[in-house]
Amino acid sequence: MAPVAYDYLTDGSEIYRESFRIIREETNLERFPDDVSRVVVRMVHASAATDLADDVDFTPGVVAAANAALRAGAPILCDSSMVATGIIRSRLPRDNDVICHIKDPALAELAAARSMTKTMAAVDLWLPRLEGAVVAIGNAPTALFRLLEVVAETGVRPAAVVGIPVGFVGAAESKAALAANELGLEYLVVHGRRGGSALTVAAVNAIASVDELTNTSRQEG
Repeated sequence: MAPVAYDYLTDGSEIYRESFRIIREETNLERFPDDVSRVVVRMVHASAATDLADDVDFTPGVVAAANAALRAGAPILCDSSMVATGIIRSRLPRDNDVICHIKDPALAELAAARSMTKTMAAVDLWLPRLEGAVVAIGNAPTALFRLLEVVAETGVRPAAVVGIPVGFVGAAESKAALAANELGLEYLVVHGRRGGSALTVAAVNAIASVDELTNTSRQEG
């Protein structure tokens, strides 16, 4: 049998450069500040969807606020194990704690007692470390709704919220609620049903890679 030959790039660095060239060529990034633009590029890279940028909503200071919080040692509070696992620890500036309570064996009982989902109950467990934290929600709309309730009830505010839950029930509504919040929260969302762990992780990893002084990413994107 004759050998099969395909025409494709085999150099990792060239693949990397070409990927980001295509993203920047095909994605409308004009409305984003430079630091937010770099985060959006990473999210587009994670999703292979250049139109994703059209659904991104944000506060202009969200990347700066989240990055400053991480540099001050703030924890990252995650709604799911997939989000927590995807965060690249070597990019975190202060060996920041990455916290996810979803596997806590007591969580199911707590959720049942409070008539709420486990991810909602996990948000309640964040409270002692919520002030000034970076919140990363990529899966559970109920976690995002509960976060807004907890902030309103207690006055405790995270430094920034990356709120990109995915799904058909409550996802679009929870992100719209975050974007409409009157609680003074810095936020980054992708409106509509799209979202998920990969997008959330891409955003957090990009935020952690922004250099404090030059406000530029240590890596492309």
